[in-house]
Amino acid sequence: MIAEGYSVRELTKAAGVSRQAYYKWLKHDPNEREIEELELLKLIKQLENEHKQSVGYDKMTRLINLSQQVPYKVNKKRIIRIMRKHGIKADYRQPKHKRIQAQQTYEAENILKRQFDQSAANQVWVTDTTELTYGIRRNKVRLHVVLDLYRQYPVSWLITPTETAKGAIKVFEQARVSEGGLAPLIHTDRGSAYISKAFNQYLAINGTCHSYSAPGTPADNAVIEHWWADFKAIWIAHLPKAQTLTELEKQVETGITYFTEEFISAKRNDLTAAEYRFGKAS
Repeated sequence: MIAEGYSVRELTKAAGVSRQAYYKWLKHDPNEREIEELELLKLIKQLENEHKQSVGYDKMTRLINLSQQVPYKVNKKRIIRIMRKHGIKADYRQPKHKRIQAQQTYEAENILKRQFDQSAANQVWVTDTTELTYGIRRNKVRLHVVLDLYRQYPVSWLITPTETAKGAIKVFEQARVSEGGLAPLIHTDRGSAYISKAFNQYLAINGTCHSYSAPGTPADNAVIEHWWADFKAIWIAHLPKAQTLTELEKQVETGITYFTEEFISAKRNDLTAAEYRFGKAS
């Protein structure tokens, strides 16, 4: 553009950047990560051409790692970011889904069917995870909670770095040990941890049925969704930001104790979850 007669001032003004930033960019030496990303971009474009622009994020990640053309492993998040940044996406027609058949399957798998009022403890447990952060860099973790539908009693909880089947099994194993067995019905959404083979094998071994929410339907798991909202708005939002994982774990522990032993609800006749569960409901 400069060769075509435009001045640096005109070009930087059109681009919305300062001349100082432009000249700084000209003198910038790329760091190791930037060099890697240029290398990956070149490889992504090469593989897209070889595969007729039909490679999605998952397959692209696998192809790059299998190619051994770079001396390091790449993860899917990095590939997604690079491909999106440069407008690269798979150009193929998605298969048509049999929506009526799929809806029937979702309805059949939702055994709970929003029957949230239970008359006894440990008949139905619901679970989900939510994201929490700590530290200046806002490190992310997942908080798992297993909630008894009998007046929303937290049976167990666990913090893990990510949402995985291993974490889901671990929090249920804690609940199984503390309660002497799993509830006969467990309801979850369709997160990757909950639809995994390992998690469902674990439930089957323990004689537990698995009920699922329909995709994109949080109302099917409304009790724990509401519990999360209260936990964050009433408890987490009113605490100073945890700076360490240990500090965050302590905040979560005291928060769950609060919602179990101090937080009253009109649905429980102004009793706490612990009072209602252990015999003071009458």
